[in-house]
Amino acid sequence: MTVVSKAVPVPELVTVKRALLSVSDKTGLIDFARALSQKGIELVSTGGTCKAIAEAGIAVTDVSEVTGFPEIMDGRVKTLHPKVHGGLLAIRDDAEHALAMEEHGIERIDLLVVNLYPFEETAASGADAATVIENIDIGGPAMIRAGAKNHAYVSVVVDPADYANVLEALDAHDGKMPLEARRKLAAKAFARTGAYDAAVSGWFAQELDDVTPDYRAFGGKLAEVMRYGENPHQKAGFYKTGEARPGVSTARQLQGKQLSYNNINDTDAAFELVSEFDPARTPAVAIIKHANPCGVAEGASLADAYRKALACDPVSAFGGIVALNGKLDEEAAAEIVKIFTEVIIAPDADEAAIAMVAKKKNLRLLLTGGMADPRSSGVFFKSVSGGLLVQSRDNGNIDDVELKVVTKRAPSAQELADLKFAFRVAKHVKSNAIVYVKDGATVGVGAGQMSRVDSARIAARKALDAAEAAGLAEPLTKGCVVASDAFFPFADGLLSAAEAGATAVIQPGGSMRDDEVIAAADEAGLAMVMTGMRHFRH
Repeated sequence: MTVVSKAVPVPELVTVKRALLSVSDKTGLIDFARALSQKGIELVSTGGTCKAIAEAGIAVTDVSEVTGFPEIMDGRVKTLHPKVHGGLLAIRDDAEHALAMEEHGIERIDLLVVNLYPFEETAASGADAATVIENIDIGGPAMIRAGAKNHAYVSVVVDPADYANVLEALDAHDGKMPLEARRKLAAKAFARTGAYDAAVSGWFAQELDDVTPDYRAFGGKLAEVMRYGENPHQKAGFYKTGEARPGVSTARQLQGKQLSYNNINDTDAAFELVSEFDPARTPAVAIIKHANPCGVAEGASLADAYRKALACDPVSAFGGIVALNGKLDEEAAAEIVKIFTEVIIAPDADEAAIAMVAKKKNLRLLLTGGMADPRSSGVFFKSVSGGLLVQSRDNGNIDDVELKVVTKRAPSAQELADLKFAFRVAKHVKSNAIVYVKDGATVGVGAGQMSRVDSARIAARKALDAAEAAGLAEPLTKGCVVASDAFFPFADGLLSAAEAGATAVIQPGGSMRDDEVIAAADEAGLAMVMTGMRHFRH
């Protein structure tokens, strides 16, 4: 049933005489409460908020005195009362509402200041389920929604960052809040409760391992407004969900100008890729351009890994993103800054490396504090017209797969190591993906083509270009291995890889023509293993 409005005129200015404050985050609380009190605004408060205000010597009334009912059940029930919600929801200029307020002794609440229990932070900390559930706020969202619905008369503040703006508005309008300010605060209030509820429902879905619940909500907090999106005519913002996974959203930026939309997208891709390589095993570096790797390598040191990664495609690496799986040191930093680089992202950096990077004032340096777990669960979503596509994170790992040798020749130990390396990289290359690898480094990458054979040819062409740039007589694809993110539908893609010099192949298998492809591999003397795991990436 649709509720019909009584069409009561909305006042342009509302005098603030009474405020209710109930906050979990007490940042700026005392200064704000004191400023309100000095303006003659009566303060009502709850629990710890009331105690903090009173201890600061500011006059305040406990909400239990207003409701005539004490806080009970460890504070779970304190504001869910008609004298609170009536004061928030009453339409002041409606005669029936005014009469109800008078009959029941309900006083109006003109300003509501609420921020919520730290559910997102508690869930991200890995706390036990009971602790997480106890940090689900009930009274706070109920009051916020009530006050925001009645923004015709009530100003709702959910963020300490807005305290100064509220005081400025009151000063500018002689103790009154203008309609435009109330509307903006209401919009933010509903967005806050929406994001909060999304975090709660998302946590439950994760706990239940349910990727496809009947209703899905996603929320986040604005971290920064971007200068523009993928292109200058597009508007964009960067929102953080509160997920604790190390990466670009959790990183500390030490220097450099603001990250762009594309920088963030590419930096995330770079760090997710390099996180596939266990730092306890060997140093690794990934260089990303337009969300695709143009060079990935393991090495004896980060500097060695960077040089090997750069050799794969030095042209594309210009203006790229560099991700490392270990602490950035001076030697690696000195190599990276030799060419124009947009971003360096690493778990940490030593002081000498920081000083080296500082010489390039526009180069952004991001430190994440740790590596992302490639096996961890999570949810990805993508907007489509009128809907969302939602899926679990691709946390498939080649180390967990039982490889099946399908050719007459089995790969050598070195080939097998390179095959696993290549498949890790192929997971992070746009489909159709072909990755050539030799001695723990990519030597050719073909990405995002409509046919797999084209990807194989492009990767080989890039290897030729890199060889010419390095003054080599032949491309490094001679004697390499090759990975395909999905099966070869025909033998032509495999044969193109063999022509480029590949001696061993790793692919998921599963094509109707697997037998034909296997036969072609045997005829070419290739070793081939199948994973049974596909890594499409669109």
